[in-house]
Amino acid sequence: MFRLPCSPSRVAVVPKARHIAVPKARRVITGVVACAAVVLGAAACSGGGTAQDTAVGNGSSFVAGSYSTTVFKPGSRPAAPAVSAKTLTGTNWQLSADRGHVVVLNFWGSWCTPCREEAPALGALAQHFSADGVRFVGIDIRDDPASAQAFMRKFRISYPSLNDPNDQIALDFHGTAPPAGIPTTLVIDQSGRIAARVIGKASYNGLKALIAQVSAGHS
Repeated sequence: MFRLPCSPSRVAVVPKARHIAVPKARRVITGVVACAAVVLGAAACSGGGTAQDTAVGNGSSFVAGSYSTTVFKPGSRPAAPAVSAKTLTGTNWQLSADRGHVVVLNFWGSWCTPCREEAPALGALAQHFSADGVRFVGIDIRDDPASAQAFMRKFRISYPSLNDPNDQIALDFHGTAPPAGIPTTLVIDQSGRIAARVIGKASYNGLKALIAQVSAGHS
């Protein structure tokens, strides 16, 4: 299973990564307080929602306690795999058909708490960028189609989602997205290359800025 360390938000750019420095935590003065902080931190990363919101028996879980954004420089962006699959409503969909458009791919599951938390932002951003030709597509992994469609109705997600019950599509992206850890969001540029990646719950403002940068061609 893909695991992320418990750490503050961070932004990386590859290659020649540009790191936005995160201030080091203040030293804890007493050993007792330090031990308490370690215990509480470990509990936050290993228990709670992660233990509960797991697709039963499939080894999938959501990313908890961590968030990271990676921006790939033009000329060093990995090519997105050729994806061809059916949506939850049975329509055929191909990533290549959206060549020339910025595409936002979001890996999610109806059983995933952070996916529910980020859904309103994704729905709003899809509406915001629709006039600019940005395409949004979900990849629903390890899920029941009925539950997934109920999720989309509840959060008013109007863009299509691909049905990926066995992680086949997710595994195609194994080099850039953790196949068993969601949510993960990829921003694919007009030439079909992955320009940015968000691991963990995407925020409205953060993802909006990434999409705008990729659309403008200067991310």
